[in-house]
Amino acid sequence: MPLDGVVVADFSRVLAGPLACVNLADLGATVIKVERPGSGDDTRGWGPPWTAHSSSYFECANRSKQSVVLDLGDPDDLVLARELAQRADVLVENFRSGALQRRGLDYESVRVGNPGIVYCSVSGFGGDADLPGYDFLVQAMGGLMSVTGTDEPAKVGVALVDVLAAKDATIGILAALRAREQTGRGQRVEVNLLSSLLGSMANQASSYLTTGRAPQRMGNAHPSIAPYETLRCKDDVLALACGNDGQFRKLAEVLGAPELADDERFATNAERVRNRPELRAALERQLGTDTVAAWAARLTEVGVPAGAVGDLADGFKLAESLGLAPTVPVGDSPPQVRHPIGYSETPVARYTAPPRLGQHSDEIRRWLAEEKK
Repeated sequence: MPLDGVVVADFSRVLAGPLACVNLADLGATVIKVERPGSGDDTRGWGPPWTAHSSSYFECANRSKQSVVLDLGDPDDLVLARELAQRADVLVENFRSGALQRRGLDYESVRVGNPGIVYCSVSGFGGDADLPGYDFLVQAMGGLMSVTGTDEPAKVGVALVDVLAAKDATIGILAALRAREQTGRGQRVEVNLLSSLLGSMANQASSYLTTGRAPQRMGNAHPSIAPYETLRCKDDVLALACGNDGQFRKLAEVLGAPELADDERFATNAERVRNRPELRAALERQLGTDTVAAWAARLTEVGVPAGAVGDLADGFKLAESLGLAPTVPVGDSPPQVRHPIGYSETPVARYTAPPRLGQHSDEIRRWLAEEKK
């Protein structure tokens, strides 16, 4: 695997940092998760639902790791934690500013004895901002909720900013490891949820930076493309995504209203966006004559992107039907979502169950003690 032999000290908790470390574990790294005595990672208690050993929340972000319990307030355990930092190729942490400096586990302290360390710090708003870095708060304060929802602001139905920050952290760590191959030196990699959020806003951020006007909520509609939204059919709503004028013409023909493609209000995407209410009304008059399933089949056949709005069960069934094998077994724990990237030469082939709290404490403590001699 690409990261065979790389040792990762995972001092992070909750989601963004642990997810980044899962990515590294999937790629072959040995990830040692440091947990506090008694309760471990916060998410071990975030249920229901529960698994045989923990919560499903914890397990989604901690597969293929080893767990060691270390009390950073205990002098002997702190020595072991520092030794782990000296032995690691990568350290990932999301402590509040100053917390690790007091324990000699900050970047400047660690790099003295381990100049090759890739030290990744994950925070909510940047290392010096004294604000709690919860995904929901960042979604609210960073602007994502202002463009999500209908009548009221709405958060995304998953901790999306944590997930995005985890991917950014993974990218940063891999880049720093590559740079170390060239220079022999490690470096500090800093990721914060707010920057990851803003960096992911794509066309919405570009719209604001271009016009100076902050975009607003539009429900399922798209600010720059039409029709690109959910539309009412006879029984339910259809997700329709016409990305160009050719697709719209095919749509009009399938709906039995080819004249819509020649109507000056709808002939181009810019005009369709400008006349969105009239367009929506015209399309829903035609769509209301049949079911979502019927329209989705007809439109898909001619190359117009359309489909029913499904739930997660539908999403997994779709992936399975397409041969994507979306889940993998992990021992006696429930199955997990497969690593999402395919590799022709080094496919991810090793998945192990998320660890029980302190499952590997004895062997890791022995290893760290031996290294001290």
